[in-house]
This record gives sequence, C-alpha cells and structure tokens, in this order.
Amino acid sequence: MHEQTFPPGLYDHPLSATIDQLLAGQQESFHYLQPLDPAEAPQRLARYLRQLSEIALASLPEAQRQQQQLALVNQIVGLLQQHSSAIGSGDLLHPSARLLQELRVTPLLPNEAPLVRPLIPLADGTLLINAPSEPSVGLALQAEVPSADRIDLLCAFIKWSGLRLLQPVLAQYLGTGRSLRVLTTTYLGATDRKALDWLVEHGADVRVSTDTRRTRLHAKAWHFHRASGTSTAYIGSSNLSSAALLDGLEWNVRLAALETPAMVAKFQSTFDAYWEEGEFESYAATPDQQARIDHQLAVARGVDEVREDSALAWFNLRPYAYQREMLEALAAERTVHDRWHNLVVAATGTGKTVLAAFDVARLHSDFPERFPAADPPPLLLIAHRKEILQQALATFRQVLRDPAFGELYVDGELPRQWRHVFASVQSLAQRDLAEIPADRFAVVIVDEFHHAAALSYRRWLDHLRPQLLLGLTATPERADGLDVLRWFGGRIAAELRLWTALDQGLLAPFHYFAVADATDLSSLEWRRGGYVPAELSTLYTGDHRRVALILSELEKAVAEPRRMRALGFCVSVEHARFMAERFRAVGLQAEALDASTPSDERREALRRLHAGELQILFAVDLFNEGLDIPSIDTVLLLRPTESAVVFLQQLGRGLRLSPETGKSCLTVLDFIGQQHRRFRFDLRYRALLGCSRRQLQQQLVQDFPFLPPGCRLVLDRVASERVLANLRQCLPSRRPQILEELRALAAEGKITAASGLADWLEALAMDPVDFYGIRGVSFTALRRELGWLCDGPHPEEERLSRSIGTGLLHGDDPDRLLTLAAALSEPAPPDPLTMGERERREWLMLTAQLFGTGRQWRPLPDALAVLWQAAAWRDELRQLLVFLAARADHRLHPLPWALPVPLRVHGHYSRAEIEAAFGVLSDDAPWIHREGVLWHEPSRCDLLFVTLKKSEALFSPSTRYRDLALGPRLFHWESQSTTTASSPTGQRYVSGGSRVLLFAREQRKQGLITEPFACLGFAVYESHEGERPMAIRWRLEREIPAAWLPMMSVAI
Repeated sequence: MHEQTFPPGLYDHPLSATIDQLLAGQQESFHYLQPLDPAEAPQRLARYLRQLSEIALASLPEAQRQQQQLALVNQIVGLLQQHSSAIGSGDLLHPSARLLQELRVTPLLPNEAPLVRPLIPLADGTLLINAPSEPSVGLALQAEVPSADRIDLLCAFIKWSGLRLLQPVLAQYLGTGRSLRVLTTTYLGATDRKALDWLVEHGADVRVSTDTRRTRLHAKAWHFHRASGTSTAYIGSSNLSSAALLDGLEWNVRLAALETPAMVAKFQSTFDAYWEEGEFESYAATPDQQARIDHQLAVARGVDEVREDSALAWFNLRPYAYQREMLEALAAERTVHDRWHNLVVAATGTGKTVLAAFDVARLHSDFPERFPAADPPPLLLIAHRKEILQQALATFRQVLRDPAFGELYVDGELPRQWRHVFASVQSLAQRDLAEIPADRFAVVIVDEFHHAAALSYRRWLDHLRPQLLLGLTATPERADGLDVLRWFGGRIAAELRLWTALDQGLLAPFHYFAVADATDLSSLEWRRGGYVPAELSTLYTGDHRRVALILSELEKAVAEPRRMRALGFCVSVEHARFMAERFRAVGLQAEALDASTPSDERREALRRLHAGELQILFAVDLFNEGLDIPSIDTVLLLRPTESAVVFLQQLGRGLRLSPETGKSCLTVLDFIGQQHRRFRFDLRYRALLGCSRRQLQQQLVQDFPFLPPGCRLVLDRVASERVLANLRQCLPSRRPQILEELRALAAEGKITAASGLADWLEALAMDPVDFYGIRGVSFTALRRELGWLCDGPHPEEERLSRSIGTGLLHGDDPDRLLTLAAALSEPAPPDPLTMGERERREWLMLTAQLFGTGRQWRPLPDALAVLWQAAAWRDELRQLLVFLAARADHRLHPLPWALPVPLRVHGHYSRAEIEAAFGVLSDDAPWIHREGVLWHEPSRCDLLFVTLKKSEALFSPSTRYRDLALGPRLFHWESQSTTTASSPTGQRYVSGGSRVLLFAREQRKQGLITEPFACLGFAVYESHEGERPMAIRWRLEREIPAAWLPMMSVAI
C-alpha cells in the first residue's frame, strides 16, 4: 500500500516499513497495533507476499515477460527451499510455462470427447446472480458434474422441476458408480417425493430430516469433490427448482479450493458432520417409506394431521446428540458414583420417553453384571394418562424392535405376564400393595415425576425396591413445595441444558434486554445471603417513575403489547397488585395472583391469559415452577434475582414452542438497579451461558457473540457497566476480599473450624478454578489466617498451592484420584523402590504437576518427602482429590492393552501427565517434549496432540477447520507440514504400522491456565487427502462423549 495518507477506519494490514513511516507522519491521527497471531501468521504473511508478487510479476518488461516471470518465481521458491525442508527442487516451475489440465488413465480415443470442464475456471471463485451476461446457476452446476469424483448436495427442498434439468448429467455420473450424497428435508412440504425416488433409483444416497417442528436446515449448497485438489462448491439461495436454477433472482457464490481452501474445507467438514448426525434419516424409497414421507410432506403443507406413530415410523434407532449426552450422564451416575435412582429433567416435547427406552435397551450392554440377561429386565412404567402409556409402549416397541413388547394396565385392561407393564397410577391405586412383591420389577420408570409426591404415587414408590428407578419430568419443582428429589438423594442425574435445547430448536429463542433503572439498592440490608423482601417491596411499591420506565421499555421491545401474553415476577404480593393496577391504568388487561388466590380463580386467570383475554399476570413465586402455557411470549423480571435456579425457572416459563400462536421468540425485560456489593450477577449469567467468570466478562465486553441461533442478549450501556463492575468487585479476586467473605460466612454459621474444603466452596459458591486462581490463596493458608490452624507453613506450601490452580483441577479419573487420596492419608509416604511400574508412574504424574518439569523437576523420593513434611497442606490436597472425584460427570474406559500406562479413555490429562504415564517423563528424563506428534517406540504408539482452536482470536476461519471431529467416531486431522504419504511416518499412518492414540483440547490456554488434553482413545486410519500436510481421517474405537462434540466439531 503506497498511499500517502490513510483514511480513518478499520484495517488488517501487516505493518510494512512504508506503512510505519506514513503512520509516523500523520500526527493528527491515532493508530492501534496488535501482535501478529502466530497461528494465523502463515496465511496472513503469504497473502501479503502474494499481493507483492502479483505486482512484481505484472510489472516485468513485456519482452520475454513469461520467461522472466518463471525465473522470478523459481528464485522465490529457491529461497523458500533454503528455509524449509518441506520445499524441494521438485517445486520449481518447468521452463515450458504450461498448465496441467487433465490426467487420464487411458489416452483419448479418436472420436472421444475430452472431459467436460466447468464453465468457470477451476481456480476461480465468483458470484452468480442468473444475469443475462453470465451462465445460469443450472448450467454452471451441470458443467461441474462430469469431472467430480464425489458430489454432496445440501438442499432444504428438492423439486422435480429442478431435478429434471440435471437428470441427464446426473444419470450419466451415477451410472459410473460415483457417489452422490443428498441431505434434504420435508420443510414446508416443498420437496417432491418423485425427485427423491429418482435419485435413490439411480444410486444416490439420500437422507431426509422429517422433523417439521424444528427443521434447522435452510441451506442450499453443492460440493464437487475432485481428488486432484480442484474441488469447487456452490453456496447460495437456490433450491433445486426450475426457477432457482434458470432465471430466478438468486445469488450463489462459487468457491474454489485452489483460491479459498479454508472455506471449501469447512463446507466438507460441516456436511460430513451433518451426515453423521442422527437427525437425517436414510431414505431407500421402499413402499413403506414412500407412504410415510408422503404423510410427512402433507403434514408440513398443513393438509394432513400428525399421527402419533409418524415420528416413530421414521425413527432410525439412533438417539439425537442431546439424548446421547443425557444417556451418558445417566451411565456416569451409575458407573462412576454407583447411584441407581436417577432423575431426568427435560422440557416437554424433547423425547424423555424415547430416552428412557434407549436407556433400558442399553442396560445389558452397559451393565452386564447387574443385568446379565440380553432381554430387557422386568419393568414397570407408571404414568397418569392412558394416552401417555400408549405412546410410551409404542416407543419402547420401536426402540427395542419388538412389536410384542409390554402390556398395558389401564382402563380395566389387565396384564397377563406382568413382566413389562405400562400402568396408570389410577389402576395401581386399586391394587393392594401386598399383591405385587417389592422386588417384582428390576426397573421402575415414572413419567411426569413431579406428581410423585402425591399419595397415589408415593405409596407405590415407598413400597417398590427396584434395582433402577428412573424419574422423568419437565420440572422437579412443585407449587405446593413437596419434595420429589428425596427419592434421588437430592440430585438431578441428567438435565437437558438450556443452551443445548436452544441450539437444537427444542425451545423458543429468547431476546433478553437488561435495562438500568434508577433504583438504588446498595444501602439496603443484606441478610442471610440476600435482600430483605419487605425492604424491596417498600422501595418498589408506589414507584411510579419505575413503572413509567417499564411501560416505555415494553413499548419498545414488544411489537403489540395488547396482544402479548406476559408474566411479571414481583418481590411481594403488594408489589404484584401495584403493578397490575398501574398496567390496567394504561389500558392493558392485567391481574395479580398469589398463594392465597383460590385455585379456581388461578385456573381461570391462566385460561384467560392463554386465550389472549389477559395481557399479563403478576405474581411473586407462584409461577417459578409448574406452569405450562406455551404461548407465553414475554417475561418481565421486576425484582433482583441472584439465584441461578430461580432465574432460569422464570426464563423457562416462556421458552416453550408455540407455533400455533405465531410465537417466534420470548422477549425478556430485566430491570437492573444499583445493587448491593454482595449481590452477584455472575451466578445467573454463568448458569445461562454455561461459562466461567472470566469468559463471562469477555463475552459481556464483546456483546455476547456466540449465542444459540435466534437468541439475543442486550444490556443497555448503564446496565452493562453495572454488571461488569459487579463482576469485577463482588466476587473475591484478592486475598483480603476472600478473607472478609469467609469471616462473614463464619459469623452467619455457614462455615466453622471443622468445615472442609468442599464446604467452603459450596458456601462461597465458587468453583475450585476461581478459588485457587486468587493469588496467595489456599484452604490451608486461609484456615491459618482465620485462627483455625495452629502449625506454621511449610517452606514449599505457597509454591504447591499455586500448582493446584494451574495443574490439578482438570483431574476427572475417580479411580486414580481416590487411590492417591487414600495414600495421602497414610502416616508415611510410599516407598518408590517397592512400587510397581504403574503405581510409580501415577505418582510421577502427580508430582510433575505439583513441582514442574525440566529444571523444576523433583526426583520422586524427594517430592514425596516434601508432601509428607507439609502435613496440613497434604490433607488439603487429599480433600481436593476427593472433591474432584465426586464431581466427575462422565465415564472413563481403560486403554485396551496390558502396558502399565495409567491413562483412561475420555480422561483429561496435561502433556506432562501423559508423558509420565508412558514413562517418557521420569527422574532420568525430566524434560517435556513440545511437538504435536510423539512416537513412542516401546509401545509402537503414535501419540497425536491436537489443539482445535489454534488462534487466540475469538474466531479464526483460516485455522479452525484443520483438526476437528466429523461425528462421534470420525476425526479429521492434519499431519505435520513436512509429512508425505511416502515418508516413513506417512507410511506408518496409512499402513497401520503403529497404534495411534489421539488427544485433543479446545485451546492452548484458558486465561492463564494451560488446558489439559482429553484422551479420545485409539484411532484407525480410514482415508487421507493431500500431502505436506496429509489430511487424514481417523476412525475412533470409542465414540466421543456427546457433551464434547459441540466443542470438537463443526456446530450442528
């Protein structure tokens, strides 16, 4: 860039000497620079070099220009060759100045036409708009087909009118046995089944999403893969219809892998991830499938009714990703923690019964010792309505592939075998408990478990003694306050996370607006962890200025307030009545409800709200749970809510889908005053976003860039400043602050001298990461400061405490953690000379994290001696290991070999722990390796270390899609930049000459803490493309846990 001045604005230029001089000369302007991201440097610098190269090549004299251009390029290649072994003499251009156009196995016959080339050069991208002066999209696509070796089509709907234009070329293509994969939907009923049948008949592999309630696929895109590296893609607005392909006002971008390799790679990775995802069902055009898809299309067009068996008929016996995540959580509760009474919480309509059926289907394979028979164990499913029982029975029969499975016990229908019984609670209520032995059923499932506190349920739950109790509910809370968690030890085993449900389209998206009001709560009394409700009520009730602000913001946020269906959450009965009165005064139909409102009046008010006769209901805590009105589209939060549980409950009142009322999203208005210094905004927002306190601050500053589709989270300027200041000040971030907080908790009796580390963390509402992230903080040191510990500190104590925060908190292998914890409780350290090799490596994994590697390394005998000298701190370490084991939330699996490597599949480990486990890091070799690939000769194992997010930027398209999961078992990985398929390393990968063990993490660091790697287990070579680097697809022996897939794969 050679301009003499720069106009104000955003730039993304590498800083050249010219730019540096020009900036220095512009005294009246301000400029801001940032370091070049090492992960993005190759792409950015190559782009800069390309710009200069094009200028130089174009400016050479016309005489013998081409020869000079070749010579200049070869000079550059020669220079690069001096600095990289990945570039050799074979990369020099041939002096003949020719382009390779085609490579054939056999020569062209005399009358044979050459392979049709695309209308657009293979190396070029462009925008096609069906203009008269350019080829139509249809003709461009037609010309791409013959030269492709694989085609992927992603299209919301496929019309016969569009397909017939491409039929000749597609028929010829498919006739050669090449692959055409098609993903489409029944969205709007627009797809023609005849088109799908034709594709299947000619050899295409077709998959269809038939979930008309939450179809998320609106893309229209083609990928023409060519093994030569000249793949191309089309992405745009054109569905497969005649108008779209020929003369419609459609915009489509044509991408070329030679020009934009990262975008084409993202296309392929995303398509592969969709293909592996269970939402799209395989369509083989059988008569049964044809009839069912006709029905699904008719339902989508609104000309047929939904049948209860429609979804089941299409169910391909694979749970959705979010259901797999919940199934894995259930399995972890049983395997890791030996808890067999489990409660599942998920919104209505998210497939809880399907989840239960899959859970039963997996019992024998997951727990053969407890359930040795291959057939499902004796089972009792209890529900309160016949329709629910009939649907549950149909679901179990479909999932278990047994049309004779189960019997109904409802409305006088009696079971004959009494082995798998689907019973109504009313029918059970008529039987004497003594008639059914307490251990008659190994598995008891209760639908809508929040009813279980009622006597009709309770008498049977107290009587039965199943091996496994599974409760299903949309809400575990009851309006009458009765406890249903007592059957589950007060725990929820598996819960459909809000973010997951929103991502999957199972809940309505929300638009959350935080509005600052003038209320000052900073001087109010703070008692027992919260405000005094009476003081809040006095402040809010009668505040007409605040009401005026609320009405003004409501008018801005809601298109037609007189057509809304809203809930307002207030601080007291008086406040609710005041708000209803003020809303009525401006012409809005409003009522206030409280616990004293008669039940018939309450039901009538809810009916009127649903019918649109009321615009808003105000209440205190009455609607925090148990409300089921899907049409609610607005929620007003009119009181300070610190509790994450209450906040999510209030939000959840309006997240149900309601397409029949035209509800597109939930509008939430949260009015934020100046809070007390002990009020914590982080609790609610971290629960909502599922992130750490540090990540929350980052997202707040950047206006929450990574929300689920359709969601918005907007804080006005003052509200944002208040929340950000609260995040920085209210949580202890320095030692004096946490001491003050602990003293306050001790004064309230929430902690005592006998309280353990887990008690402290619960009372402080802090994660160990936040607790140990405070400089100079440890449980031992703070107990000493509070006067609860008399002995003095060990000289190494402060250093060891810092190591906890940076090196131990990722531990999630309960067996290893508890084994070490038990040993730490012994009066004397173990003797390294008598240890077995596996035990020795386990201790080295721990001491490497505590003392460090390299020059900081402590030989194992010395390290153990220090730990046993620091007795108080050693007990803190023991308590921490027990705490980490107790919070483990997923199953780990042993590595299938006999070597003494104390790692488990799906455990998290640092690089030092992994190398210590393999014996690479030891007293004799204390230095850690840094390369992303480690060849371990003794086990003939290639250890691959993958960092998915290579750039420090929030989003880096050029680096994001090099290494990622393409599904639960498929992983795309790029080798080191110098590796070729013919090299010894490449041959080892391709031929299976070694065992490949894959480790992955999202990013290198989370704040100041180095992230651990997740052990994904052994992987087997499946295929590869290219060289330097090789892009390899590995097939994992074990599925990646469903909870990790969103982080490790393209978002689905």
